[in-house]
Amino acid sequence: MSTFKNPVGPQSSSVYWRRRLIVLLGVIAVVVIIVLIFVRPGASNGEPSKKQPASTNTPAAATSIPTSSASADGQPCKPGDVKVEAVTDKDVYAAGELPQLSVALTNTGSKACTIDAGTAQQLFTITSGAEVYWKSTDCQSDKVDAEVLLQPAKTISSKAPITWDRTRSDPSTCQGNREQVPAAGASYHLETTVSGIKSSATKQFILQ
Repeated sequence: MSTFKNPVGPQSSSVYWRRRLIVLLGVIAVVVIIVLIFVRPGASNGEPSKKQPASTNTPAAATSIPTSSASADGQPCKPGDVKVEAVTDKDVYAAGELPQLSVALTNTGSKACTIDAGTAQQLFTITSGAEVYWKSTDCQSDKVDAEVLLQPAKTISSKAPITWDRTRSDPSTCQGNREQVPAAGASYHLETTVSGIKSSATKQFILQ
């Protein structure tokens, strides 16, 4: 009779059967581990499964200041955490060229925050020496409030620049002809304010 079915030894047959069962389970465990190494669960056609990128709920950073009403969720920005910069499309304008005026906002803080950067909260002022020549609010229309979310260390700029017609502004002359400002190499400075926060420096440009 086979010694496999009837183990021979000084101990009872049940002891030998338990030993054989332990060895068998060990062999099965090794085989399973080897299979898992070469064929990962969920893989397609034997290829290792690719990890899916982790999802995030962080709002995407805005790239420009909207020209229509908008709202954003988040804590209001602290004035000290927002850098306002006056921007022009050129440094020198030839005769007849009209300056394009913009503003750039940068979050210098460590957390995202919201600020109303709509046209209702923007002020562009052009000066030369001690004289104020033009203000965007003198004849402004279609003002809107537009809250934007500023991400840390990110900058957003005006979506639609303001065109300055090179004239003096005055609320009393909005519907009539206005005086042209001096040119022929005259130097001007642009200052911008957004939600009460002024640009840290003015932007100089020249009119030919």
